[in-house]
Amino acid sequence: MNIDPVGFIPPGQDIAATAGLADAAGLGANGVARGDFASWIAREIGSVNEKIASADTQLQRLATGEVENLHQVMIGLEEAKVSFQLMVQVRNKLLEAYQDILRMQV
Repeated sequence: MNIDPVGFIPPGQDIAATAGLADAAGLGANGVARGDFASWIAREIGSVNEKIASADTQLQRLATGEVENLHQVMIGLEEAKVSFQLMVQVRNKLLEAYQDILRMQV
C-alpha cells in the first residue's frame, strides 16, 4: 500500500478547481443554487491553506533573520494550527452526518 504525501496548494491556485468542486451550474430541486455548499467549503479550505502557507513563509523568514518579531510569527503559527484543527473537526462532523444518513432505514 502506497500513501502519497500531503502538500500545500499554492495560494494563487483555485482550490475549487483542484478539488473538482466548481460545478455550480443551475438550480437544484429546492431552488437553491447547486454548489453553494461546495463553493463555501472550497473557500474555507483555501483560507486555511493560505494561513498555513503564510505561517510557513513567516517561519522561513524568521529562520533566515529577516523577521525579528518572534511574537508575530508564533501568533501566525498558532492561528494556522487552530484553523486547521477547526477544518478537521468540521470534516469529521460532516463524515459523521453522512454515515448517519447511510445507516438510516428507508
